[in-house]
Amino acid sequence: METTKPTEEWNQSYQPLQENKKIIAGVCALLIGSLGVHKFILGYSKEGIIQIILSVISCGVLGIIPFIEGIIYLTKSDEEFYQTYQVNKKPWF
Repeated sequence: METTKPTEEWNQSYQPLQENKKIIAGVCALLIGSLGVHKFILGYSKEGIIQIILSVISCGVLGIIPFIEGIIYLTKSDEEFYQTYQVNKKPWF
């Protein structure tokens, strides 16, 4: 006869299934941010195109903006990043 260990459902943390793009967006922003790849990853097509145009017009000088965004992405908690950039759709900083 098999015995099963009772589970305490009240003591389990519930994590809803969510796709968090924090790491990939942050690394892309740091490495190739002037191409706007991190914006496209997060679903911000218009902002990605703006990032490319700004990079071309400024000859890459404005590449500091995505670098800063990458640092911000990677320093936020997973839940804070998810709520800010994927649920509330905040496109800049």
